[in-house]
Amino acid sequence: MALDGRVVLITGGASGIGEECARQFVAQGARVVLADIDVAAGAAIARALGPAAEFQWLDVTSEPAWQGLARHLNERYGRLNVLVNAAGIVLNADIEDTSLDDFRRVQAVNVEGVFLGCKVAIALMKVGGGVIVNLSSIAGLRGVAKLAAYNAAKGAVRLLTKSVALSCAEKGYDIRCNSVHPSYVDTPLVRAMIDSAPDPARLRSVMNRVSPLNRMAQPAEVAAVVVFLAGDGATFINGAEIPVDGGATAR
Repeated sequence: MALDGRVVLITGGASGIGEECARQFVAQGARVVLADIDVAAGAAIARALGPAAEFQWLDVTSEPAWQGLARHLNERYGRLNVLVNAAGIVLNADIEDTSLDDFRRVQAVNVEGVFLGCKVAIALMKVGGGVIVNLSSIAGLRGVAKLAAYNAAKGAVRLLTKSVALSCAEKGYDIRCNSVHPSYVDTPLVRAMIDSAPDPARLRSVMNRVSPLNRMAQPAEVAAVVVFLAGDGATFINGAEIPVDGGATAR
């Protein structure tokens, strides 16, 4: 298979896009490490995927936790071929309704988690090469009034990705780094946002209309792009931002 034997680390692997990425990487022959704070869900998914998958607890905001995971990867596999930074949280609030603590929490998970992941991945990949795929959002490409903290975070992921790509290229590392920018995806995170809204049916309708295709993306549609970027068909794609949005940013 296309990715036989490659070692793939996926943060946020216990649900949503991260979970679907794990399924597709295993189907392509990769060995997958799912990392998440949700031990029960992550371990269950790893068991369901079989011997090609394992679960490791990870708080992406903790540098010691990342360092411990790096030691595990080095001791067990001796390498890391692909990192998918898929862990993330969202805060549905405009700037006036966003506290400083809330803002910092969103940045810690969505930006610092990606920053730490990239640092760990580069250290493990700089000799043998590898691929980093960072999950951003169309909210990293355009503004949304009620997503102040999330906008800031996903915009930061977009440009951090480009900086990592350029740095690795300038240092001669065979490491590519790209960002993927979905519109609304039908994940547990988005469904929780809908369910907590005063009018869930209206919010779902609004989210569907963000895309000219008049629906949300499915996790498998986003994961397929992530898997492609990690593979040998994408070896000249570097520092790119890839919208997976049904045409939303084409408007």
